[in-house]
Amino acid sequence: MLKLKALYISAFVTFVLVASGYSGWRALQGPWLPWVGALLTTLPSALFVVRIYTIGGVARTSPRMSGYIAVAVLGVTVAAGSYLVGAGEQGALLLAVCGLTSVVVYTYWYSNLPRTENRALAAGQRLPSFELETEDGRKVDSRLFLGKPLLLLFYRGNWCPLCTAQIREVAGQYRELDARGIQVVLASPQPHRYTRRLAAKHEVPFHFLVDADHKASKRLGIFAKDGLPAGLQVLGYSSDTVWPTVIMTDADGTILFADLTDNYRVRPEPETFLAVFEGRLPMPATA
Repeated sequence: MLKLKALYISAFVTFVLVASGYSGWRALQGPWLPWVGALLTTLPSALFVVRIYTIGGVARTSPRMSGYIAVAVLGVTVAAGSYLVGAGEQGALLLAVCGLTSVVVYTYWYSNLPRTENRALAAGQRLPSFELETEDGRKVDSRLFLGKPLLLLFYRGNWCPLCTAQIREVAGQYRELDARGIQVVLASPQPHRYTRRLAAKHEVPFHFLVDADHKASKRLGIFAKDGLPAGLQVLGYSSDTVWPTVIMTDADGTILFADLTDNYRVRPEPETFLAVFEGRLPMPATA
């Protein structure tokens, strides 16, 4: 199933960008109304893609992206209405239907992560020990982080704009976290060179580590086989990755909070981390 999703997301991004450009060009040629309808079904998604990959700063979205779907439904309505009264084109209607279908599939199928119950990471449990590597390949045992509260964030890689935006948020909290004695570990299965680049970009004393060979993610039950979008392998990434995961522990390694999101676009607000460590949030159950 994840292999199919890996193919879908690459096709989805390509489709919304190309279809938006084509629909806009056809709208200028006329008749404009049916092609504007088609454009409404793909342009919001195309702008979303451009925004997160070029401007950045988007760490999360609404779970159901209702606004995007509502605009796409409007677009199909416009294209269908034009076609039914003889003022439209079959191609515009077909493209509009494909546009609506693509955003619905992206929202309700692709974005949902097939995670299973993970009792090992439930609040109140001791965090299992695991091994990571520094950006230059030295082994790091997770037990070295005992003695201080820990914020541990597993992210998919530099290729994931929502992940890097979330890391930017955490980096922006550095002083508040440091004042509370909280150590931050950011771990990804990406190649070491990408982790070095990320560490150089954020001038904060966090631990930027690599989950080499997916040993830690497998140990913790957050391994995502074939979770990489198709085509990114050419950049050196493994086809396997990790589910976005946030774990917070006390100084003894007891889990206070774990976010095992089942939607890669839905992640904790940065204020959540401080609230957990300050005891302002109860210890939640973890799926």
